[in-house]
Amino acid sequence: MTAELVRGQNHPLDRTRVEIRVAAGGPVIVGVTLGDEQGRLLGTEAVAHPAAPRRTGIEVPRQAAAEHRIAVDLDALSEAVHRVSVLLALPIGIGGLTRFGAAAAPSVVVTGLDGTGIAGYTVTGLGAETAVVAVELYRRQGAWKVRAVGQGYADGLVAMLRDQGLPQAAELAAEIEEAVSLGQARAVPAPAPVAASRSEQPGAGASAGAATGRPAPADTPVADGPAADTPASAAPSNGGPIDYRHPKRRTEPKPVPAPAGANAPSGGADGAPAPVAGDASGWSMEERLYNQVWGMFEDLARSVAAYRSASDFAESRLEQELDKALSDPRNRLGTAADVARATARDKHASLIAQARAALDRDLAQLTAEADVVEPALPPALARWDNPVWQGYHVPLERPMALRLGDLRLPEVLDLRIPMLVRLPLERGLWIDSGPGSYEWSGPGPEREYGRRELGSALTDGPPDEAELGRLAMETAVAIAARLLAVHPAGEFAVQVIDPGGTAAPALAPLLETGALREVPPTGAAGVATVLEALTRRVDLVQMAVRNRAADSLPPDVDTAEQLLIVHDFPHGFDDRALTQLRYLADEGPSVGVHLMMVADRAQSQEYGPVLDPLWRALLRITPVPDAHLADPWVGHAWTYEPPLVPKGSQVVHQVLGRLAEARR
Repeated sequence: MTAELVRGQNHPLDRTRVEIRVAAGGPVIVGVTLGDEQGRLLGTEAVAHPAAPRRTGIEVPRQAAAEHRIAVDLDALSEAVHRVSVLLALPIGIGGLTRFGAAAAPSVVVTGLDGTGIAGYTVTGLGAETAVVAVELYRRQGAWKVRAVGQGYADGLVAMLRDQGLPQAAELAAEIEEAVSLGQARAVPAPAPVAASRSEQPGAGASAGAATGRPAPADTPVADGPAADTPASAAPSNGGPIDYRHPKRRTEPKPVPAPAGANAPSGGADGAPAPVAGDASGWSMEERLYNQVWGMFEDLARSVAAYRSASDFAESRLEQELDKALSDPRNRLGTAADVARATARDKHASLIAQARAALDRDLAQLTAEADVVEPALPPALARWDNPVWQGYHVPLERPMALRLGDLRLPEVLDLRIPMLVRLPLERGLWIDSGPGSYEWSGPGPEREYGRRELGSALTDGPPDEAELGRLAMETAVAIAARLLAVHPAGEFAVQVIDPGGTAAPALAPLLETGALREVPPTGAAGVATVLEALTRRVDLVQMAVRNRAADSLPPDVDTAEQLLIVHDFPHGFDDRALTQLRYLADEGPSVGVHLMMVADRAQSQEYGPVLDPLWRALLRITPVPDAHLADPWVGHAWTYEPPLVPKGSQVVHQVLGRLAEARR
């Protein structure tokens, strides 16, 4: 079965002769670069491209096309080659796409020579990019793996080649473009659009994408219907191009604009259409909601960035005008000085008011969108107080993402954006229970301690150490329960290391429902037992995957995904246990073993920098609201709020109870 990768995830290759298949929404150029251990290229001869399609062990197509196949023989490569990167770029001047975001996301599948799928990756999230490093095959300890990269470049082929470390990037890019232009007659055209229905004829209104300010996807899938009865592969009678699109994957009909004077449907205050849940690209409702939440995340980040920039400009202009007006000592007193100060302050207030009005308009639209998106989220993406959990049923397949909490900015405290991460988890989690990370520094625009909401209680000042420890373990259990609930029965398990035995109250929901089979063993012996078992599982599964011998695993090896919760670290850990823990953090995610640390980093200072790689490998979250996470667009410091269960709620017991019934 083909492994579906997410960005940054890797997968072992069980053979050295493979084929890489590329599919895009329009003609693209493909190329391959051969790099050393650091990814550096030795020269243009380390690049296979349309003008030089054959290199030792590599062969790429000669022209731009919507579909490609690349032949790769890893055994034939030089010993100096450690990275094989697959590049995609949009051709210039042949009437194709101008940016990847204008069409369906390109996909790359690594297969065997017989067509058996090994690993696939869909390069999502592209917008203005015109070139992208899709995947790379890399050598590690004598074995080859494939990694999903998805690194895009808005400046095109030249920027991508230059980032690969090629000094002659501009010359090589020109050579590639020339070769593609000469072979464009052989290029495969992008699939022609499906014939428009009556509602899609000229004069139809704007798509629903205007509701959110983001363009509607061109290829949003819809449910099957009578409109899909005509075979899309039939050649039109007028001799036009053949439509290769799937007959049942059609764009949603655009709404016909209401006649003048008619009552318009209710929408925003500015006349914009009312927001709709799932108004984003994707093949399933879950994927559309996931992409919509990320779109809201980006919109809020950019709106607040514009407001802060405008506010900074207003402050700077106020200072400049006051300095200019009062630079002459003769004008510092009297009526003229008062008028100059008042004028400068009025201009400042006007600029701030304009910036705030623009922000309030964006916030009103995002708040309206959040009000319809939040109730529509599936359990994996919903808060614990969402009614969807009351009708919970054990899923039959794993979701694409998980909610780890909420994010907000100080400019709008009531609007919270779900923090979603893709599954399977690409890195472990670290729930910081150390009070040293929350030293009291007074209220600030990004870091608030005056009144911090903890469930239903409000606390003032810096958090208490004992309270932090309790909340950290409750956060870990809430996340573990969510992971158990969103996976099919028997496909996810939880193990706990608790050397001091102090986590028993927080673990009660897991123990009472059977999600945790037994009370965690205590002491150093308990730590060693759990780590030995999981390390053995990782080793055996890695060897089985590498040798395609999954059926040969010993019967006592649990192939379900595992979550290891480590509490009270580093108590009970010796040097061997620390080495095993780091090994699980590095190698575990690729074979379904995930790490969750509930720890205070200050308590492990005696180990010095030895544990620094471990902390850096984990995603730090906090049991109380704290501003420490940055967005990838403008770098705001977002306040993270943990996914704690509401006080007095029995939702976790109910959900885990139904899961236990399904396992019987």
